[in-house]
Amino acid sequence: MSFQGWPAEALEFYEGLEAENSKEYWTSHKDVYERCVREPMAALLEELAPAYGEAKVFRPNRDIRFSADKSPYKTHIGAVLEGGGYVQLSADGLGAGSGCYAMTPDQLARYREAVAEEKPGKALESVITKLTGAGIEIMAHGRLKSAPRGYPKDHPRIDLLRNKSMAAWRQWPVEPWLGTAEAKKHLVGFLRATRPLNAWLAEHVGVTGD
Repeated sequence: MSFQGWPAEALEFYEGLEAENSKEYWTSHKDVYERCVREPMAALLEELAPAYGEAKVFRPNRDIRFSADKSPYKTHIGAVLEGGGYVQLSADGLGAGSGCYAMTPDQLARYREAVAEEKPGKALESVITKLTGAGIEIMAHGRLKSAPRGYPKDHPRIDLLRNKSMAAWRQWPVEPWLGTAEAKKHLVGFLRATRPLNAWLAEHVGVTGD
């Protein structure tokens, strides 16, 4: 089965789930989820695998153990690519992410050291400028209100130093192309555009425990 986009029923499924997030709704619409949401996602990920690695589709159930919101289901489907990247579909349209959404303490320390240094710090600024110029949002999962300990408040890259992570995000609203193979081209364009960010993070931040 080749990827041909998501049918309108996929968006309608999530619109309905947002209105009635219950086991009853999910059970009565599970066939729609499997056929119109999960199967197209699986086809897309299979086609992306040769270039971006195997993917993991996140389970639809929410972890509500420590949450005040007891809604049982996520109102989107998301998948992470082994080679770097994240894909998400919801009633709002198509989303894609890349980078490092959360950093461990050792990764964060290396990130800040690299940002503070002139050559790698300016290289990251250049990457970010190109991405934002292409309509890609740069986001951080958490930011300090002031300079991190050991760094001057007037550092030229203080905004980047205050970040606790570094990720790129692109959200596309619902458009006719979402129901066609064109959706894959949008995702591939994003993944290619964000390769320099992933390369910078791989070189200067690495994996935890390095």
